[in-house]
Amino acid sequence: MAESFDKHVLNNGMVLLGEPMEAVESVAFGFMLPAGAALLPEGCCGAGSVIADWIFRGAGDKSSRQLGDALDGLGLVRGCSVGSSHIGIGVALEAGNLAEALELYADIILRPSLQEDQFELARQLAIDGVHSLDDDPRQKVMLKLREQFYPSPLGRSTVGEVAELEALMVETTRRIIKNNFNLSQTIFTVAGKYDFDAICGQMEKLFSRTKPAPGGAAVSVRDKAGKYTHIDDDSAQVHIALMTETVKPTDEDYYNARVAVSVLSGGMSARLFTEVREKRGLCYAIGARYHGLKEAAGIMCYAGTMPQKGQETLDVIIGEFNRLAEGISEEEIARAEVRLKSALILQSESSSSRAGAIGADYYMLGRVRSLDEIKNKIEQTTVDSVLGFLRNNKFKDFTVVTIGPKKVTVK
Repeated sequence: MAESFDKHVLNNGMVLLGEPMEAVESVAFGFMLPAGAALLPEGCCGAGSVIADWIFRGAGDKSSRQLGDALDGLGLVRGCSVGSSHIGIGVALEAGNLAEALELYADIILRPSLQEDQFELARQLAIDGVHSLDDDPRQKVMLKLREQFYPSPLGRSTVGEVAELEALMVETTRRIIKNNFNLSQTIFTVAGKYDFDAICGQMEKLFSRTKPAPGGAAVSVRDKAGKYTHIDDDSAQVHIALMTETVKPTDEDYYNARVAVSVLSGGMSARLFTEVREKRGLCYAIGARYHGLKEAAGIMCYAGTMPQKGQETLDVIIGEFNRLAEGISEEEIARAEVRLKSALILQSESSSSRAGAIGADYYMLGRVRSLDEIKNKIEQTTVDSVLGFLRNNKFKDFTVVTIGPKKVTVK
């Protein structure tokens, strides 16, 4: 997996990152705009979702329909996401259309029309998105878990709150865009088939200003919301979400943490699936994964079960978390490493995945990790290193959220 990376910093401070991929005819690019949920003003939860839609409803000299037709005419596969720190705008396309696509996206970011009638449509779609969570309790419980686990506002809902969306005003949202679409803190990534010198020249013309804009305000981190939250729902199921603190992506034990999570929940042979679902029949769905922000990280777990099995399911899951430090076999470590490396290989074959990964690396770590580096770090983990991590970073202070007709007791 030999790799090389490109980097250039525009006059205004925007960082351009690239990873060439010789075997593909496509290219993917993305903008990480510093307008994530944690950076929004108080009372504007959900504004990111509105903005991510609104800026595509006309830009430059094009109406909403004309812009949509122009983007579709280039055969773009578009994506947009709202995270804690950024709004991510991603695109995959045929490499020959890259220059034209960048022209359109410069208008979308720098010169969106932001018309009031289009704002109302974007806001209503965001409100509908929040209401749709009632039909997807699994997503709802995990969003609430992050909100409760991370110190405010790091865990703020990336979807939004209905009351705050209904109160959101046009001018407030325009001001957020003006203040947060800060080019000096924006990361642009590209992966696939491209000419980096040509991209840098075009981006200088499209985005450069005479001097960098002032940096945005830092996030003011406050206390966590609470240990246990229950959302009453008259259903035949209970959805359990729990999360416990672990090391951040910048920590030396990061890869030991990832392997430990894979032992716990990395397939049908992993601990949670075997002990909770197969041996005891406590739940119909279960899984855990690592989740990290720049400021904090945790291991999160979901289980779906029947109300009468909720308490036992929770107790057994926490028991399996704690039992992990008592011993792990060589076979479990080997399977965990294979799973993580397989995921890495799949990522290496996708230009969109690589564009996203190099941007996340740069934001989190200040540099881009090569796939070989990640592979080697995974392979360097051992039974002793993982157990050492677990014993020095004991799982405790679980944050728990449930949705269903019956509460559980968090001990």
